[in-house]
Amino acid sequence: MSTDFLRKFSWFEDLDQRSLEAIANAAVEQRFEPGQEIMRQGDVGVGAFIIRSGKVEVLQDRDGKQVKLATLGPGDVFGEMALLDEFPRSATVRALEPTTALGIQRWHFRGILESHPQIALALLPILTRRIRHAEGTLPDANVRH
Repeated sequence: MSTDFLRKFSWFEDLDQRSLEAIANAAVEQRFEPGQEIMRQGDVGVGAFIIRSGKVEVLQDRDGKQVKLATLGPGDVFGEMALLDEFPRSATVRALEPTTALGIQRWHFRGILESHPQIALALLPILTRRIRHAEGTLPDANVRH
């Protein structure tokens, strides 16, 4: 996979070529059909996804009702908390149209983080925005990167 694609993301824009190549080599491209669940709330997550093409919806089960949290498209990232912990997924993500995403597994990402800790610094503001949104202190559900 090309490192040019990764360089478009705020997480990766300041990384050197060697760091980008490590991530590109760890990423696996996956395709999903409309209606297909990419991840399910409550399942233990093993990694994150970067949407290359297509569109997904992020849904959360609240008191037996499914609430739509966001619609994400090319360039958006989801499942990134699983890169850092092994807690169950906090939401379900389902493809709305044919979607291609790059999957990065936790164990690959942790190895990359050890040799390229600057990735963690790029990830912190993104995670902070997600936390603030979850606490209701940000008005926009579609957290952009």
